[in-house]
Amino acid sequence: MKGVTLIKAISASAAAFMAFSVSAPAQAPELALLNSLQKGEWTLKARGSDNGGQKVCLGDPGILLQIKHSGVACSRYVIQDTPNSIRVSYKCGSFDHGVTTIKRESSGLVQIQSQGIEGNAPFSFSVEGRRTGTC
Repeated sequence: MKGVTLIKAISASAAAFMAFSVSAPAQAPELALLNSLQKGEWTLKARGSDNGGQKVCLGDPGILLQIKHSGVACSRYVIQDTPNSIRVSYKCGSFDHGVTTIKRESSGLVQIQSQGIEGNAPFSFSVEGRRTGTC
């Protein structure tokens, strides 16, 4: 009889635990640094490079987190989130992934470092992102 009572108590405790641990689907985190950036045309240019750089229309500043995997749905994990620096790890499918760090110098100037795997090949780069106009 004591065994049945103990099993019922454990079952009730487990049910209560599960009720509190199941929650609504997670929302995408609001990253303070990304929300502080000016929308518009941005130029991403390799540090020390003389070429014109890559132009992007920054409607969703989240695209700066996965430049090498742009347009791909990836899951993200926020490692660090401060008003002037963020570091995010992301995974796209079974193989592609990366880690990106963005440091904010102003609402129109950021430094971006990213490394990871794209198409079974490693990548690593540092670029400066600067707002250059409207789009």
